Amino acid sequence: MQKRMGEAVARVARKVNDTVENKTDSLDLANCKLMTFPIGIYKAMRSVTEGIHNISLANNELKSLTSRFVTTFSQLRELNLAGNYLHRLPEEVTSLLHLRAINLSRNRFRHFPEPLAAVATLETIDLEENEIAEVPVEKLATMASLRSLNLRANPVGPEVRLLVRPLIPFDLLLSPEEPVPKA
Repeated sequence: MQKRMGEAVARVARKVNDTVENKTDSLDLANCKLMTFPIGIYKAMRSVTEGIHNISLANNELKSLTSRFVTTFSQLRELNLAGNYLHRLPEEVTSLLHLRAINLSRNRFRHFPEPLAAVATLETIDLEENEIAEVPVEKLATMASLRSLNLRANPVGPEVRLLVRPLIPFDLLLSPEEPVPKA
């Protein structure tokens, strides 16, 4: 067990070092078994955080995202948090003024993460395979940049299914309705 943990820590350290040394705009920590975002990364990356535009933390075991993460990586354009255990986002997400795409599929959201509605630059929101039943339609309709909202495999109510252009200016992706069983 400890050997596997040591290997996981070493893998994360290598990925962080590669990003810092090569001054790339991406940090890929997908599939690293992270339960939280390691605090040491903030210090290790402080010289390059402003240049990080894409972060993938997909397929980890994250239960929450901290406000420190959001404020540290304030220049994010794409954030992939798919396949975690998230159920809410910090209010500070609204400060991500360059965020264009966020992937929150395969998480534990029961409610639409409302801070996203205040991110004016968002073009794509992926919330596939969550537990979302209600969507703040009025707020979403005011998001001028939003092009696509994926709510497939969510138990959305029938009122959401009635939303079509021109009522909403973006593509709304939903799973097909389950056929009503015949008596």
